[in-house]
Amino acid sequence: MSDLTSPNPALAAPVHPRELVLRMMPMPADANANGDIFGGWIMAQVDIAGSVLPSRVSRGRVTTVAVNEFIFKQPVSVGDLLSFYAQVTRIGRTSITVHVDVVAERDPTNPQVVKVTEANLTYVAIDSAGKPRTFEHR
Repeated sequence: MSDLTSPNPALAAPVHPRELVLRMMPMPADANANGDIFGGWIMAQVDIAGSVLPSRVSRGRVTTVAVNEFIFKQPVSVGDLLSFYAQVTRIGRTSITVHVDVVAERDPTNPQVVKVTEANLTYVAIDSAGKPRTFEHR
């Protein structure tokens, strides 16, 4: 695992690279009556993907406390290969905000890569009783 703090102490914010955290392919059961993938299914996958880096940074359990922004840019279809990229954008005393981009690879005969969704979510580090806890981020 790479060091998530800035090598330059003069910088106020830690340096956090964008990482591929999840890949999924939606199936027919995930589609609505119009044949598009349910927005709720995409939101659930974004929440899972968004929690990966906060769990790593906080070295423990996290819970979602806010979906600050969620934008569906393009519909998602059965067979699209979705890649979820996450980047920590803010670290507080107990909370971590993450930006997630979702990119679809579609039509293998004529490959296209398109951004389909983006979101900003906030997670809180919690202890075994589900209470917020502070953490040391490195």
